[in-house]
Amino acid sequence: MSKVLEVKNIEKYYGNKANLTKAIDNISFEVSKGEFIGIMGASGSGKTTLLNCISTIDKVTAGHIIINEQDITRLKGNYLNKFRREELGFIFQDFNLLDTLTAYENIALALTIQKINAKEIDKRVKNIAQKLGIQEILKKYPYQVSGGQKQRIASARAIISNPKLILADEPTGALDSKSARQLLENFETLNQKMEATILMVTHDAFTASYASRILFIKDGKIFNELVKGNDSRKQFFEKIIEVQTLLGGDLNDVI
Repeated sequence: MSKVLEVKNIEKYYGNKANLTKAIDNISFEVSKGEFIGIMGASGSGKTTLLNCISTIDKVTAGHIIINEQDITRLKGNYLNKFRREELGFIFQDFNLLDTLTAYENIALALTIQKINAKEIDKRVKNIAQKLGIQEILKKYPYQVSGGQKQRIASARAIISNPKLILADEPTGALDSKSARQLLENFETLNQKMEATILMVTHDAFTASYASRILFIKDGKIFNELVKGNDSRKQFFEKIIEVQTLLGGDLNDVI
């Protein structure tokens, strides 16, 4: 399996010498093509900082992050913007859809920016919409659809440009349980049928149980790692809860 992501000895500091905070403390790991990875940890553990560094939103203080054989810690300006636009897909808790565009236009936007021809855009939008079950709402605006449908539109937008890596930040945080389950099943579709590589930060054990591997972050370091293997999702969920207990703290806050 080819490596999509390599995180090598990264560190991230905030503040100055008088008041220095180490948010990430020498973290290293790899993600292969087609993996679905969950990142979990208590508030303040460093998991969001880690995702921000991988997503190019933030910069590391030391170390290297390599995505699709490109060291993103060396990219700047327009080169970094181009890489972010073409190689990464983003799924946010609050959807980040444009209310003035239809679902179709929201999904197509990334391809339009890349100047893909209209016929190819139409083919790709309809194909992904069919796989995610949102064909019937393509002409609707975000305010006309449910939270679960918005998240599926956002998922379609994230995958439409065939990114090397999809980054999801608390993707079920704003959804009810039914919509959350539907979204996670869509993630499984993206991962298993479309071979999308997904890196997801979540605080929720149920959401994490859909991943194939989980990295637990504590005090800026990798505290533990769980691999789903042949476990059922229920068995994997129970193992997550066990690690959650080891991490300590309030159960609803830790994972």
